[in-house]
Formats: sequence, structure tokens, C-alpha cells
Amino acid sequence: MKKAWLSVAALLAVAGVAQAQQSDTLKKIKDSGTVTMGVRESSGALAYTLGDGKYAGFHYDVCQKVLADIQKQLGLAKLDIKYQPVTSQNRIPLVQNGTVDIECGSTTNNATRQKDVAFAFTTYVEEVRIAVKANSGITAIGQLAGKTVATTTGTTSVQTLRKHERATGVDFKEVFGKDHADSFLLLESGRADAFVMDGQILAGNISRAKNPADFKIVGEVLSVEPIAIMLRKDDPAFKKAVDDSIVAQIKSGDLAKTYDKWFNQPIPPSNTKVGLPLSDATKAAWAAPNDKPMEDYAKK
Repeated sequence: MKKAWLSVAALLAVAGVAQAQQSDTLKKIKDSGTVTMGVRESSGALAYTLGDGKYAGFHYDVCQKVLADIQKQLGLAKLDIKYQPVTSQNRIPLVQNGTVDIECGSTTNNATRQKDVAFAFTTYVEEVRIAVKANSGITAIGQLAGKTVATTTGTTSVQTLRKHERATGVDFKEVFGKDHADSFLLLESGRADAFVMDGQILAGNISRAKNPADFKIVGEVLSVEPIAIMLRKDDPAFKKAVDDSIVAQIKSGDLAKTYDKWFNQPIPPSNTKVGLPLSDATKAAWAAPNDKPMEDYAKK
């Protein structure tokens, strides 16, 4: 019995050490000379794949600069960045279990998620909208009654639509894409009448469509959501390093230049423009850097 208790104690001790190591991301990076970035494959201009293991986008570039600053802070001659594709479903577990050190996609910072993970300062404020085919005749939420609405598995967009006061009594069918590109394909192929998602993701997918003029973004803004880099919880030193880099990028004007590059200029692979001017909400978030959850934005 005594041996059994000793074994349990030993296991608990090992688990405690492992948890402590996992929560010290800066030490992990310095000791290994590597860091793992969680990347998205179809999150509009925020983050997407170019194929062959190459990634691009606003949040991808922001994180590259964050990691360059951390490399300098740690005095590392070289930092090997590994890329781990994540989805809306697995992004939080992969950050929690240590597979991903810094997630640079299109994740909304909300109170529920803050129980499991941490968020850096808001880098982009999103507006959830509805995309439809241009010839559909749909211009508002009320016209979705009896229609099929697509969204991406693991996101909150359809719940947001259902909760919107103008959707009261509107009965529609839901279909789910495994990622944003798959969800847009549901709309493009006619298997869905509308695609509800972050405005920039909708705009990005439309810009890369075979015939962009065949689609449009319509209706009311369903919600305003702060998008941020996601980190492990209870690691204040790493969060501070990430936040400090974001503030530096804001003050130097780099963040604004990065935004302009991805939202107002032609972007690969099709060299089309997303055409999304910097919003007043995003400007306000940069003017007063914070990690407030979506619920705080909803109170305004």
C-alpha cells in the first residue's frame, strides 16, 4: 500500500513538473530553439495556406514579427518556427496540450474561451455578416426563413445569427463545412443559400472565387468580435512578451502597414484585393490595447 501511495505521489510530481514546464513557454522556446505556430488554412486574409507548407496572411505576419521580437529578447541566434495547421474544432485543445505555442488564425476572444486559454491584445475587430449569391434576392436576415445556412464547424456564427433579434421566428436549416473554404464551397455549389461568418473571411473567399461578382455580403452586422492571438493560460511572461511586441508594432506603424498589405493590396495567390478598409472598431482597439472579451464589446 505504501508503494502504491509513493507511485501516485511520484506521478503527481511528474505531472506538476510537466505542467510547470508547459506554462513557461519562453523557457521552452529558449531551451529548444523552436516554437510551434498554429496556422489556419482558409481564414480569409487573416491566415491561409499557399500550399506546399507555406502560409500567409495578416495574423501570420503579425506573429512572425512577434516571434522575431521574442527571439531577440531571448538572445537566440536562430529560432526554428514549426507550423501546425489547426481548425476551429481543434485549435483550443492543441494550445492547451502544448502542441501549439502561439495560435495565429481568426479566433474570437470571448469569456467562455478565456476559461481555457489566454489571448494577447486585440489585433483585429471583426464584424459577422452574411454572404449570398448576388442573384439570390436575399438582402436581410428575415429572408433566410426556409433557407439553408452554412457555417464552419467549431465557430459561433450560426449561434450568433440565431440570437440576433431580427432572426426571431426565422427558421432555417444548418449545414457545416469542415473549414471556411469548405463552407464557402457549400454556398458556391448551391448546397447552401447563405454563408454566415466573419466579414473578412467572407470577403477573402469571395475575392478568390472563380467569379467574385457572383457573390455579395448583405444584411445587418450580427456581432462585433475581437480577434486575437491565442496562448496558453497562466503563462504571464509569454503573454507579456507577445503583448509588448503588438504594442511596439502599433506604435511604429508596422501593424497598420501589415493591415494595408493584406486587406487593401492585391494578395497571393490570385493577386486580388480583399478591399476592406480599416474599421473604426479596429482603430479603437489599437489606440487602447486590451484583451477584453467579446462580451465587453457587446455592452457598448
